[in-house]
Amino acid sequence: MFHTRKNAQNELEFVSIEDLVPQDHLLRKIDQYIDFSFILEKVRPYYSEDNGRPSLDPLVLFKMMFIGYFYGVRSERQLAKEIQMNIAYRWFLGLRLQDPVPHHSTISWNRRKRFNDTDIFQEIFDEIVLQAMNHKMVGGRVLFTDSTHLKANANKHKFTRETVEVETKEYVQELNKAIEEDRNENGKKFLKEREEVTETREVCQSTTDPDSGFMSRDQKQEMFCYLDHRTTDMKFNIITDAFVTPGNVHDSVPYLQRLDRQIERFKLEVEAVALDSGYLTNPICKGLSDRNVFGVIAHRRYHPTKGLFPKWKFTYDPEANSYLCPNGQILPYRTTTREGYREYKSDPKQCVDCPLLEECTRSKSHQKVVTRHIWEDHKEKVRLNRLSKSGKELYKYRKEKIERSFADSKQLHGLRYCRLRGIRNASEQVLLTAACQNMKKIATHLAKLS
Repeated sequence: MFHTRKNAQNELEFVSIEDLVPQDHLLRKIDQYIDFSFILEKVRPYYSEDNGRPSLDPLVLFKMMFIGYFYGVRSERQLAKEIQMNIAYRWFLGLRLQDPVPHHSTISWNRRKRFNDTDIFQEIFDEIVLQAMNHKMVGGRVLFTDSTHLKANANKHKFTRETVEVETKEYVQELNKAIEEDRNENGKKFLKEREEVTETREVCQSTTDPDSGFMSRDQKQEMFCYLDHRTTDMKFNIITDAFVTPGNVHDSVPYLQRLDRQIERFKLEVEAVALDSGYLTNPICKGLSDRNVFGVIAHRRYHPTKGLFPKWKFTYDPEANSYLCPNGQILPYRTTTREGYREYKSDPKQCVDCPLLEECTRSKSHQKVVTRHIWEDHKEKVRLNRLSKSGKELYKYRKEKIERSFADSKQLHGLRYCRLRGIRNASEQVLLTAACQNMKKIATHLAKLS
């Protein structure tokens, strides 16, 4: 029998909001297994105890922000609308059906005023990691690190060219000391201290978001962006570190410092790391060796001059500290440069009549020069790690761990684009996105065990 339903929007009903939220809803699991009480103590110093109007409950404020990151709601104005209509969101915040939703400007005001220039978002991220550790979801023995870009809220065509100072690398003092020791061992004089000259470089600076950096890489779109340098743990893929830099900062620059922070902050006993080819640098290989960490780093393809022998054709003899060319001539050690490279030079008198000269060098003096960094031994050790059975097994997990983490961030949590401008706002977005990903993993895992 044909039937049509009459409108019932104006009917009054007695309902319980508790009954309207499904028992297996994600926010129920989050509420049950994540302890948010630490937030009150973290933010208490930023509130007045005896002055002004009563504030919005900080737990409600941060839970609103978490909802935005859980479900990839990019706009705070839209977030307030979603909470107004979504019963599960109201339940999570402790709001009744007729309670007004806090105004969206409350979130932005607290970010811009109350929590500006604080570490509250880093502290929240750290506390969630500690909760994961308390549930034995972080092994701390094997870590995976990589970076991904967040497109800045900036037009790539609106920029100025600025000359900026090149920051001094953290390892410079250690490198200078190693250079002097190497020269001394090889009977070379100490290098004279050269006058301090401030290195500069020209960069494109966005007029819209000056904190962002212009990224120009092979096979990638040119844009102003930020980089999310992220580390995940092998056991449950919990994110143990998330750090933001401008898009023109190389992946390898902050790596060792961030690794040390994780070891110190969470007392991790790191035994091995797996990294992309961008991290295959002499300082990182040396740093991993100093920390007694088994490093597995992807091979980086080098592009030698077309028509000339690649460097691997020249055999290094560590005992004689020399190289052997493809035609059997010895290239003895000559000097160590200020940049930390040993130079090995051939005898031009022998090279001039060499049948392989055209494939060896195009030098007018007919002399072949091969360079080797003083920390090259550490890099070769890392290369051998990659080729070992355990190294291959470890690197295989990299794309399943760190790459999966990035994919979830972008696909499910809106991390493809920066919501706001400025590196502090980008850091907030990255840290809270990572914290929410960790919360989901903790809650869903514990729910399965119960």
